[in-house]
Amino acid sequence: MSADQHRYSDAERAAIYRVIRERRDVRSFVNEPVDPGILARILAAAHAAPSVGLSQPWRFLRITSPALRSTIHSLVQQERLRTAEALGPRREEFLRLKVEGILECGELIVVALLSGGTREIFGRRTLPEMDLASTACAIENLWLAARAEGLGLGWVSLFDPDALARELSFPDDARPIAVLCLGALAHFDSAPRLALDHWRQPRPLAEMVYENTWPEGAR
Repeated sequence: MSADQHRYSDAERAAIYRVIRERRDVRSFVNEPVDPGILARILAAAHAAPSVGLSQPWRFLRITSPALRSTIHSLVQQERLRTAEALGPRREEFLRLKVEGILECGELIVVALLSGGTREIFGRRTLPEMDLASTACAIENLWLAARAEGLGLGWVSLFDPDALARELSFPDDARPIAVLCLGALAHFDSAPRLALDHWRQPRPLAEMVYENTWPEGAR
């Protein structure tokens, strides 16, 4: 059976590759609400992600309380300072970076990983981290859908997960893995923000594709 039978049109394929290419980790937002219909579509796209054993281990918490938003911001700022200290000689350079838009974004979403434990063996017996990989797929779907809708999304990982779990009354088998800032863009970056800020430059694909065995000395 030819792949042509299932291939999208040229315009559809171009749109898919464009949204992948133009995905950005956004930190600057226009402070305005996200249209409920658009939010519903974006969350539906996230929920359509593949998951190991069809376990769907993700949970999405919309943070609509201003007090909780401020608490989350404080937790992120605490970890930002700890990260800066851990970076040693790059401390000041890191502190100059804008790393989140929690107080400005239209929607704040905390993504939780619900652990299947021994109940979810399918696909996880030797690779238990596949539930985390599945949830990351859901976040990527959300990211791409947001870009297609003209919105920005930033994944914030600078927080103590135990402290955040306590603030949000998580059960023992759930763990927050992402704070997502979603909303209207203040501006669209031409390249990844960390590349524009000269923190790190992306490596070319050719350096990351091997064949059959791992080349000696390759990283």
